[in-house]
Amino acid sequence: MKIAIVNYGAGNIQSLKFAVQRLGYEAYLSHDAAEIKAADKVIFPGVGQASSAMKMLKKTKLDTVIPTLTQPVLGICLGMQLMCHSSEEGSTQGLGIFDVDVHRFENSVKVPQIGWNQIANLKSTLFAGIKEKEYIYLVHSYYAPLCKETVATTQYGLTYSTALQKDNFYGTQFHPEKSSKAGTQILKNFLELKLETNNFKR
Repeated sequence: MKIAIVNYGAGNIQSLKFAVQRLGYEAYLSHDAAEIKAADKVIFPGVGQASSAMKMLKKTKLDTVIPTLTQPVLGICLGMQLMCHSSEEGSTQGLGIFDVDVHRFENSVKVPQIGWNQIANLKSTLFAGIKEKEYIYLVHSYYAPLCKETVATTQYGLTYSTALQKDNFYGTQFHPEKSSKAGTQILKNFLELKLETNNFKR
């Protein structure tokens, strides 16, 4: 199986690559459109500032490639946010895969949110074998509100989307590669996804 990790200069790519290797798979890092299109699974990571990250995507023309992919794609953290319609961070226009706008947490909570929190309302094959209110690891100042594409939620001052799904596109605000056994299981679920299988069993 070919697993591509999108390498556009804004990702936690090495830790992701090692997490994939621990599951018995090999992943390659690439910013080449043909290599990414040829992959069976694509992981789209992101750490940093939204507008800067989008500029790097545009520089490699991956901003036009990613939305056209037909294999399973997993956006992580900023990667998920960039897959949304827009972000308040730097007034950034996103890839428009998920029909939701990303907002900054209000000052009533500590920003950024760093550390362990719970996921609930799990509604995707991505969470097969994961219990309600399992703990996952997050680092972020911006969030995606609840929307029709929400498949998991977390509470931090308000209830927001901690995972999104639309067709073959998946997104997690949390870092699976840093979320212990639960994160390993979620990453394993993604790597074993078959697009024709949509029956969710916890």
